[in-house]
Amino acid sequence: MSAPISNVRPEPDQVLVDIVDYVLNYTIDSTLALETARNCLIDTLGCGLEALTYPACTKLMGPIVPGTIVPNGAKVPGTSFQLDPVQAAFNIGAMIRWLDFNDTWLAAEWGHPSDNLGGILATADWLSRNAIAAGKKPLTMKDVLVGMIKAHEIQGCIALENSFNKVGLDHVLLVKLASTAVVGQLIGLTRDELINAVSLAFVDGHSLRTYRHAPNTGSRKSWAAGDATSRAVRLALIAKTGEMGYPSVLSAKTWGFYDVLFKGNAFQFQRPYGSYVMENVLFKISFPAEFHSQTAVEAAMTLHEKLRAAGKKVEDISKITIRTHEAAIRIIDKKGPLNNPADRDHCIQYMIAVPLIHGRLTAADYEDSIAQDACIDALRDKMECVEDTQFTQDYHNPEKRSIANALTVEFSDGSKFDEVVVEYPIGHKRRRTDGIPLLVEKFKTNLARRFPAKQQQAILDVSLDQARLEATPVNEYVDLYVI
Repeated sequence: MSAPISNVRPEPDQVLVDIVDYVLNYTIDSTLALETARNCLIDTLGCGLEALTYPACTKLMGPIVPGTIVPNGAKVPGTSFQLDPVQAAFNIGAMIRWLDFNDTWLAAEWGHPSDNLGGILATADWLSRNAIAAGKKPLTMKDVLVGMIKAHEIQGCIALENSFNKVGLDHVLLVKLASTAVVGQLIGLTRDELINAVSLAFVDGHSLRTYRHAPNTGSRKSWAAGDATSRAVRLALIAKTGEMGYPSVLSAKTWGFYDVLFKGNAFQFQRPYGSYVMENVLFKISFPAEFHSQTAVEAAMTLHEKLRAAGKKVEDISKITIRTHEAAIRIIDKKGPLNNPADRDHCIQYMIAVPLIHGRLTAADYEDSIAQDACIDALRDKMECVEDTQFTQDYHNPEKRSIANALTVEFSDGSKFDEVVVEYPIGHKRRRTDGIPLLVEKFKTNLARRFPAKQQQAILDVSLDQARLEATPVNEYVDLYVI
């Protein structure tokens, strides 16, 4: 007869404690992290503004019950909606992720830490408007930037050594976790309440990755992060009521996260929480493409110009070899039909073919009107992905964090171009000097999609001034984006 399981309530798992103590006690004093967070903020909001030009995205916007307006609720940038913080978090989170154009973090697990902005900004705005209504001081945008840095750090540090994709779970699990911790701090949870909230995030249901992969790739991948960050706000608010938590949610035998969902393995950590992730985050500046392909697209743009200079056509190409890293092969190496835009922006062959043919890759290039060009699929059929183990090693090396791709184009007449290699994309930390001016231009382009010139300038005046932005009340900053 087996021994009974002890019903003595254990101390909280150390993973929970470390997250909570970091959020509550760590002081962000890194100038680089704060400056990068400001650039991340404007880039992320800009991505959301571009997404609002797509009906597939805007049909998901607004309150759950049409016509609902929440007094002192959070406002959704680029719209006239004012919502409860949970639904506002969904709106903001969905729009910023819709086009796969916001920041990226690559390690054992992949993801987009700025997805957390949905919950952080919605909660901070809601709290600020209610504070003003009660005659109290609102939060400032520095509070938002600090929250972003801490959410990036929680998501990114766990992702460094722990692969959720290898057990079929989607990376938005980490968005839910990081957003819960940061939002919980913003709404004033005690240490015990915040531990409860973080445990609730782990015990929650978690998304399967199937909507990111063949044969089921679809648009849920564009709103999954909005769902996760909004769920985080809901869980934090539940914990605020005094609702109990589950201290050994990770380590409990049989019923805990490790045994049920992580093959019995405990999380591994490479480094303590600080500001490393924000300082090293990857920006998608030039192309709205899955990040493992960014350098391949850069190489394809170079090859497009070489084709023109040599007087050759894409029809002359007989073979394209894509020398790449293991993660790219696992995620975006696709053969066969591509059924929708979400399918196409996760296919490295498609993302190479379009710039080779047209000399560009924009969000519109994933739509059916472009994809129906038979030349794209003909070119895809001539491509082969080959892993370079050194590329894979450099991808995981914390001192390099490269995302290398190399393209070799061969022609029907037996000639070929020299291989074009790009190790670090324009959005990499090693290319910040080149990248940030382009990131600002991307932001200006996205502002112009939605606002008249005077409103664009008002947003820029605050957004590009670090000290002024940090001192601006959250509600005043969000009001700059209201239509």
